[in-house]
Amino acid sequence: MTSYAAKLGALVAAGALIATVAIPAYAVVGSAAAVTGPPATVQTASVVTSVALIAPSRDGYSVTKPPPVVIVAAAGKAPVANRFAGVTVNPPAPSYSGAAVLAYAAQFVGVVPYGTGNSPQTSFSCDGFTQYVFAGFGISLPRGADHQARLGVSISKADAVAGDLVYWPGQHVGIYDGAGGMYNSPRPGRYVEHVGSLWGSPLFIRLTV
Repeated sequence: MTSYAAKLGALVAAGALIATVAIPAYAVVGSAAAVTGPPATVQTASVVTSVALIAPSRDGYSVTKPPPVVIVAAAGKAPVANRFAGVTVNPPAPSYSGAAVLAYAAQFVGVVPYGTGNSPQTSFSCDGFTQYVFAGFGISLPRGADHQARLGVSISKADAVAGDLVYWPGQHVGIYDGAGGMYNSPRPGRYVEHVGSLWGSPLFIRLTV
């Protein structure tokens, strides 16, 4: 007993807090029901409430924040610019003729880009180009190559003259130049142009409107 008191005094002197907790014997047995038999003896346990905190340590490496990922969208093909601004276009001749149609159409070559429009202020699709040119002579054509072809009769290449339509069913339409070529608005990225030869097997249409 003397040695136990000496040890207890040493712990108190060091600042440690010793708590004596009375634990019923039945708590050890595991049941809270009434316990029969002789009175339970009191057991004691020492609980140390003074806990030394251990400072967290860090491994010898550092984490570098990854650089941001920059996603650049692939640039699409830019449309060609409309060069019509500032261009003087002579009005169509007062009387209709194949030569007059070609002269009027030629003013838009290299100036108006291909697009979905039917005006030199914006763009010309193939049928928008033919519609606009013939409108200058009082001839009203609908949009659509197939619809325009229905307003005329099919003729042979030998009979075709300047001002007739050159027509690829369901695909394209242009204005025949009378010499094996045509004026047309070809495709995206291009301007109205004159080509000296034709491809494939187009039809030649003489307008009857």
